[in-house]
Amino acid sequence: METAGFVAGIKQYVVANTQGMYGDLKDLCAIPAPSHFEHERAEYCKKWLVRAGADGVYIDDALNVVFPLGCDGSDEITVFAAHTDTVFPDREPMPYTDDGEKIYSPGVGDNTASVVSLLYMAKYFIENNIVPPKGILFVCNSCEEGLGNLKGVRQLFSDFEGRIKQFVTFDNNYNVIANHCAGSHRYEVEVLTQGGHSYQAFGRANANAVLAKMIAEIYKLSVPEKEGTRTTYNVGIISGGTSINTISQKASMLCEYRSNDRECLEYMRQKFEAIFDSVRSDEVKVNVTKIGDRPCENVDQAKVEELAAKVVGEINGVVDDEVVFRCSSTDCNIPLSLGIPAINMGIGKHYGSHTREEYLIKNSLIPGLEIAIRTGIKLMEE
Repeated sequence: METAGFVAGIKQYVVANTQGMYGDLKDLCAIPAPSHFEHERAEYCKKWLVRAGADGVYIDDALNVVFPLGCDGSDEITVFAAHTDTVFPDREPMPYTDDGEKIYSPGVGDNTASVVSLLYMAKYFIENNIVPPKGILFVCNSCEEGLGNLKGVRQLFSDFEGRIKQFVTFDNNYNVIANHCAGSHRYEVEVLTQGGHSYQAFGRANANAVLAKMIAEIYKLSVPEKEGTRTTYNVGIISGGTSINTISQKASMLCEYRSNDRECLEYMRQKFEAIFDSVRSDEVKVNVTKIGDRPCENVDQAKVEELAAKVVGEINGVVDDEVVFRCSSTDCNIPLSLGIPAINMGIGKHYGSHTREEYLIKNSLIPGLEIAIRTGIKLMEE
């Protein structure tokens, strides 16, 4: 397929749609979307695509918005995705400030701006009547953050099993590419004891104290130092107790460990389980529930590097920023664990991710959208 004409018109398309992007970004930021609660954003994205002329758009059981373009009969589909959920649990609209240079809003860069760019990328294909010969799936997917456990992408790869050739997710700055993934195991740990009055029942096991002991042991752990790997751990949330004069009957924590190596993950699993077991007794019950399991990669890295090189070429054709490569935990964990080449790339520049001070450099969406569309055209040619 001759694509030179399409590429030549990208800059004009981006300029013509810049104000529209800003407007849609503001609209989407006003729609709360904690993981598992992306319903309203999904409806917004579906209706937006239908208005843009997309045919066959649907919302699946995982709240993914899926737009298949030229996918019928193809087993070599390319996926472009951007996750609709944000890390924040709020069910009310987030504050939004546009000072002309920066846009401040929790979740604006991670990952609302990416969703907007994906929508406008799909619109470019629609308006130019581009039908990829091997098929593209444009997906606004759910549940990338935190305890979403990559539910959206898991559903996608189940529904299109054996049909996806490569996967690209927009979830970064435009000069950053994640070409490796870190796996993780996440746990909810609950400690239960008899408890009682702090004076009358003094001496009984205290759930808070038991939990504190486990946390202290976790933070004594030395992570594996296997060459070429990185392993981390964290206790993110703790809770427990009834009152100042009550021996705590119940305490809990959310904890995790991560690594880009399967053997290191297994090492950490054994260490964590040993700590959980060490406090169990007739007086202390410990309930452990795995609430997150992100797999490590299991892929031919040469194919990933080949995919990344094509994307770098398009980034370099638009901006002068040096491209930085990273290892991250993203939606790419699923395809990479299945042996499917995947990368995480960006469409703008944002800072302060996962904080309420997060902001987006407003005009970075302009080169970002051009990079996204050029990448789509490039990978369509393969």
